[in-house]
Amino acid sequence: MTQIPDVDTVAMAPVVEPRKSRKNNPEKTRENILQEALVEFVEQGLTGARVDAIAERTHTSKRMIYYYFTSKEQLYIEVLEKLYGEIRSTESLLHLDELEPREAIHRLVEFTFDHHDMNADFVRMVSVENIHKGEYIKRSEGIKAMNLTIVHALENILRRGVEQQVFRPGLNPLDVHLLVSSFCFYRVSNRYTVGEIFQIDMSDTQVKQRQREMICDSVLRYLQV
Repeated sequence: MTQIPDVDTVAMAPVVEPRKSRKNNPEKTRENILQEALVEFVEQGLTGARVDAIAERTHTSKRMIYYYFTSKEQLYIEVLEKLYGEIRSTESLLHLDELEPREAIHRLVEFTFDHHDMNADFVRMVSVENIHKGEYIKRSEGIKAMNLTIVHALENILRRGVEQQVFRPGLNPLDVHLLVSSFCFYRVSNRYTVGEIFQIDMSDTQVKQRQREMICDSVLRYLQV
């Protein structure tokens, strides 16, 4: 006679679910490593950063990180390339060449101010690289090439401004780029020291709005005829 299994026994038996297949996604893995490496480099700098810590953050292995990036220094360079690439690619979406010259400058200054304010990690990484005297940027042709785009964009805006007699001639586009970037960068890189010395909250909405308007007005006044 066939024995019928007890109902309780059947209910308590473990249910074995089919194993879900895991698809290998190299691009997602690589992007995750870059994101977590950024956190490590921002917190520890290049010298203090540990590949072990990055591996732990990404729940992967040092071997996997070296497979994608070959060394800690190469990983650091590619983090820099990613950060510079993001700001330059976003600038291209502003369509500055379609705007009247004064409006183009105004939009570019506002964008630079907002980008730096919202991306303190970019500012910190640039500061880290300056501690190393630009040693690793020298190894990246990509960073040099992608950053020429902003100089060329400014050159075109300034030329159109001169032709329309709203900007004075003889302006150097790189100098204008440095003028715009310097204040936007400094207020983020030095926010803690400035904040403590002068007892000002650099993250305060009214402070940011006042400074944003000031740098826009300052740059336009410098450029005008």
